[in-house]
Amino acid sequence: MPRTIKQPGTWLRARPDNWTEGMQPFLKLPGSRHLRTLPDGLWLHFSTDPDDPYADILCVEACSSLSNLLDKRSRFAPSIGSMQVYCPLPWLLAPALPETHLPRWRLIGMFQAEPTAAVVLTVRDVRVLYGLRDEHYQGFCESQMPAAHEFFCPMEALMDEDGHQNPAMQALVARTSAAANFMQLPDPAEVRSEHSRPQPPSPASTIRRKRRTTSEPPSMRFIDSMYQEKLKA
Repeated sequence: MPRTIKQPGTWLRARPDNWTEGMQPFLKLPGSRHLRTLPDGLWLHFSTDPDDPYADILCVEACSSLSNLLDKRSRFAPSIGSMQVYCPLPWLLAPALPETHLPRWRLIGMFQAEPTAAVVLTVRDVRVLYGLRDEHYQGFCESQMPAAHEFFCPMEALMDEDGHQNPAMQALVARTSAAANFMQLPDPAEVRSEHSRPQPPSPASTIRRKRRTTSEPPSMRFIDSMYQEKLKA
């Protein structure tokens, strides 16, 4: 995802995560302790403002049957209730990749210090990518209309080992960005000058200042190398 004024924070993969001990993030309704939504794939975009914490979510759901599709669509249907994302403390303290050392919380701009408990955030924006079997995908394309937050692809596109390099898949995922809903976005510098307010520095913003300004996020290994240098110093 490109970094834009609509989503200037950090995108992190939450599910699946096979190298972090303990729970992975999940979705829930306020006050609910039992009814959880565990998407097949979950990416989180975190707010950069500690005074206004939230998360945007991009979910990937593989649907093996039409009844499975109907069940999963109902979980993300617009409602007057607010969805929340629960981020367990072990997940926040663990590195984002198994071969790195930088803990996830340092990549999230709204954290000014190491968290000491799980974090529950209100979900601001929801986008869902559904993978359907060929026979279901063809029929859905022909007869159904997706909601504004829904995107669809053949199941094979999700299962392809090199699917992330597929130009059609890259274009589809790019359309799930909040920036894709606008004809054009204003220049970030102009927006900052009009609505700027002092923000305390976060570990994530410190890392970003040390690299060249670009709309593309730095690689995790580059960020981790800077973290290692800071520890040695």
